[in-house]
Amino acid sequence: MHLKTSVFTGVFAGAVLATVMTVSAAAAKPALKDVKEIDDKMLQVGLALEISEQCSQISARKVKGISFLWSVKSRANTLGYSDDEINAYRKSKANKARIRARAVTYVKSKGLDPKSAADLCTLGKAEIANGSVIGSLLRAK
Repeated sequence: MHLKTSVFTGVFAGAVLATVMTVSAAAAKPALKDVKEIDDKMLQVGLALEISEQCSQISARKVKGISFLWSVKSRANTLGYSDDEINAYRKSKANKARIRARAVTYVKSKGLDPKSAADLCTLGKAEIANGSVIGSLLRAK
């Protein structure tokens, strides 16, 4: 009888430990906005979209953009984020504002005015010429 109790206690303790470790791992996971590889890709998509909307000389490569976004989602899933966590990150007004502020900083870092359609065209053409991720999501008309 003692042996069965020991085995049961050991199995139960192992299950509790596994559950605690899983909860701890989930709790230790950073917010998606703090995962640089995901956040940077969302910045790149946002910049490409803004350029294509503001510059009549450049269009978005929509199929490539959608494929790119699916790969970002897939990577976030691989990193352990649920679809609900990804959607919350994607729809968050605070995250959209933060990424927009990063985009403004990026455009300014190139010596350009983020409110100028002409400057966004200049940026878009440079990104395309450089073969950057942003440029790969754009097509000159």
